[in-house]
Amino acid sequence: MRTHRTVGAAVVGALCSLALVAGPAGAQPAGSSTAFVPSTPGPVVRTHAEAAEYAETHRGAAPAGANDFTCRPSSEHPKPVILAHGTDSNSYSDFAALAPLLAESGWCVFVLDYGLAAGDEEYGTGDIRVSAAQLGGFVDTVRAATGTDEVDLVGYSQGATVARYYINELGGAEFVDRWVGVASPSYGGTFYGLGAAAALVPGALEIAQESFSEALVQQLEGSELLAEVNTPTDTVPGVQYTTIGTNVDEVIQPSGNVALRSGGALNYVIQELCPQNLTGHFNMVYDPFALSLIRHALDPDRYGLGECVPVALGTGIPEMIIQSNF
Repeated sequence: MRTHRTVGAAVVGALCSLALVAGPAGAQPAGSSTAFVPSTPGPVVRTHAEAAEYAETHRGAAPAGANDFTCRPSSEHPKPVILAHGTDSNSYSDFAALAPLLAESGWCVFVLDYGLAAGDEEYGTGDIRVSAAQLGGFVDTVRAATGTDEVDLVGYSQGATVARYYINELGGAEFVDRWVGVASPSYGGTFYGLGAAAALVPGALEIAQESFSEALVQQLEGSELLAEVNTPTDTVPGVQYTTIGTNVDEVIQPSGNVALRSGGALNYVIQELCPQNLTGHFNMVYDPFALSLIRHALDPDRYGLGECVPVALGTGIPEMIIQSNF
């Protein structure tokens, strides 16, 4: 049974993945948190709960197809893709299906586990500003290893904000061609109104940070961090921005807060493309249609939207609750 944050609490307060994460072995200090480059490939799995279970018992696992530093980008896919994971999670638990799909499609794929706050057990818990700097250092490492000038970034949940902070605030636009935000808390979540209420109570956000994590609190609607990354605009010149959201996101409420609001950003909503697909936040990176849409966003001229099939509301959530609590 988990001894830290349970899914029951996280469904109320989390904006990102609920899976357990790889341990800190081999992590290198960077500010108030640490980062780790996983190198032992794990299996391809098809559900978030399966990936979370494997990550829990195989600490330091990398998703299949990722972090091959001998990979050289092809003329069809000249830019490496770096995947950025969500809160209380790691790259294997969030990308055990996406990384192998992209690698099999011909991309060089890389991942980093970042933001392990001091004294915490999970990655993606530390200050997002520090995580963004860690990601930026990894971008430099990938560019040097592959001999490329630019990369594409795909961020899931918190990872979308980490990647966008790097681009918008840390000068990353010079080195990034495409940014794709999947279930991105671009304008944060209200936690079904609880976050907005807490913001009015003196000391409530500090208490929430003790109960959850600094990174999670930074993803509340109206947070200082989100104001930083969205001001004066939520995009910067030179980068192609795409968001992929769902109208039935269990934790980003209102769900429209996924979309970017500056001109030039492309905002997809799954139900507008496939009305019978009711995949939610936690299932986004394991839903076949969403995975195909991510690939389309990276290379729209080569890949279509994928097959539209029915997906039941709440798919994957019971399994995640069981995995994370027992």
